[in-house]
Amino acid sequence: MSKIGKINIAIPEKVKVIISGNVLNIEGPLGKKSLNIDLNMFDLNIKDGKEVSIKPKKINQETKRLWGMNRSLVNNAIIGSYKGYEKILELVGVGYRAALKGKILNLQLGFSHDINFDIPEGIKIAVEKQTTIKISGVDKQQVGMVVSKIKSLRPPEPYKGKGIKEKDQYIIRKEGKKK
Repeated sequence: MSKIGKINIAIPEKVKVIISGNVLNIEGPLGKKSLNIDLNMFDLNIKDGKEVSIKPKKINQETKRLWGMNRSLVNNAIIGSYKGYEKILELVGVGYRAALKGKILNLQLGFSHDINFDIPEGIKIAVEKQTTIKISGVDKQQVGMVVSKIKSLRPPEPYKGKGIKEKDQYIIRKEGKKK
């Protein structure tokens, strides 16, 4: 039995969940999301538009593995269409700056050239200070992917801590050379 899969998902008032065929459509104030769910393997029940439950038709190794994951995907889509997801990145280092130019994020990260990062569809990026970037969107997976791509441009190094890191991320520091 899946510990996560057994839990019912509460639907907020402003969110509509509709099943059409194998596709689960979720519509909320921030946007729409569609999920493909294998209805040959799982039963999906919507109770009075207030709760969604997902249960396997027969329990075997494969359905045990996928039960909790499918429940989490549905839950993340409902939360994303209602509240959205956001992550905050910090640029640490002398001369490290970020600026928005239309649909392009311009980053100065200590290289001899600027880095232009194209903002994908469905993602909103706001530069609050020159060293703070707020990334938000409806899809949790897409927000995480954009954050990891931006972080990979200049990962934090362990000696001075310079680089791009998430807010409240702890960087393990190393001691420098000794005489």
